[in-house]
Amino acid sequence: MNEPTSTTHCPGPMDRRNFLQFGLAGFGALSLQGLMKVRAENAAKPKSERTAVILVWLPGGCSHIDTYDPKPEAPIEYRGPFSTIPTKIPGTRFTELLPMQAKIADKFSIVRSMVNGAAGHPAGSMQMFSGDKAKRDKPKPSLPDWMSVANYLRAQESPRKNPLPRYMGIKPPTSYNGPAYLGDAYSPFAITGDPNAPKFTVPNVGLSDANESQRVGRRVALRERLDTLERAFDREGETGALDEFEQQALSLLTNPQARDAFDLSKESNRTRDRYGRNTWGQQLLLSRRLIESGVEIVTNQLNGPLCGRVNNWDDHAVNHHVFNAMRFRAKAYDQSVSALIEDIYQRGLAKRVLVVVTGEFGRTPKVNYQPSTGVGNASAPAGTKQPGRDHWPRAFSNIWAGGGIQGGQLIGSTDKLGQDSITHRHSPGDFLATIYQHLGIEYNKIAIKDFNGRPTPIVDHGKAIPELIA
Repeated sequence: MNEPTSTTHCPGPMDRRNFLQFGLAGFGALSLQGLMKVRAENAAKPKSERTAVILVWLPGGCSHIDTYDPKPEAPIEYRGPFSTIPTKIPGTRFTELLPMQAKIADKFSIVRSMVNGAAGHPAGSMQMFSGDKAKRDKPKPSLPDWMSVANYLRAQESPRKNPLPRYMGIKPPTSYNGPAYLGDAYSPFAITGDPNAPKFTVPNVGLSDANESQRVGRRVALRERLDTLERAFDREGETGALDEFEQQALSLLTNPQARDAFDLSKESNRTRDRYGRNTWGQQLLLSRRLIESGVEIVTNQLNGPLCGRVNNWDDHAVNHHVFNAMRFRAKAYDQSVSALIEDIYQRGLAKRVLVVVTGEFGRTPKVNYQPSTGVGNASAPAGTKQPGRDHWPRAFSNIWAGGGIQGGQLIGSTDKLGQDSITHRHSPGDFLATIYQHLGIEYNKIAIKDFNGRPTPIVDHGKAIPELIA
């Protein structure tokens, strides 16, 4: 298969404007059901027994050649300018951009042979999040993402006692995924602020003002009285379910445990410095705090000012100079991810918690040149030809840490130019099955009814990657 010759460039992944958020204003109106519909977990089990996942999403697709799968013997138009460095895994090298991850490479495994069936951001992301096999881009997924599925399935157990939601996202990836036919009740509680901001808070979580708590209590009592008549006509039991969601929202609003989970000031300066005093570093530190507080699924996307002009990893030449952009992002990325992986080991979380770092696909092995638009960080003056790498679903890498997985593994390989995965090829279905396996979900047996009442498998192709099964 030949490399793509198209010169059409996309603007990169777009952020969805309407994240699920929670605030006192919404509660004051007593209409939280559309914002915060969190259901149950088996509270009888100790938190330590509940497996958890932290997803670190690289929107736009990270270049495998410039990170985990360098090709130092390839021609310069493929290998790029970066030298390689040894890692903790004998015989394995990363590029010079990842010195901190190289030092702890024995603590995570790398799949170098991922393939995706779609080359556009929407379709590629939907395949990775939900297994949707559509190759053409579309605005919305037809299948629920794995995070919503896991939230839904775990919610079928007994009522949740923890005031924190089961599924939370810190600037979560929401552009090309969602709960689909499961409904917004199973979407993430979204944190959209900057955890690195000096006065970072999550609005109206864990109210400390006693007067406000009392006012909320009075509004709840009023709502209960108004619902009395409605209950008489509730044939489907929907009102009872709504009450459960609102009770969860009230708990999040008033419980001090919830407030403490978001309080990064409780971490030592040494720990905060280790993660990096920037948005990405404090995002991942907050992810660890939430997991330790009982949240079971935490998603992050590493985008924002640190990524340059298009705020993501979409390294077309028209967006920015790919190699300058990689240098621009590298320190924060390398530091924050390595800190998270080290932390889960040092804090005894490495069996229970799985950390997955990936994007939707890789970038073209062969560098191309296009005139710069001259905007933003890591970009040459307008009109100057600069290097870029385009979308590449035929080969890319992702990393897996914790989850009881043996570290230091290299799984699969690509050819000498990094164009194609040639051994142990793994699909988005395999990716999803592996995550479900860690969460204790029987991915090969479970089907959920769609909008039309048809049982739909949560994974209809693929199986858990054997090397990543604890």
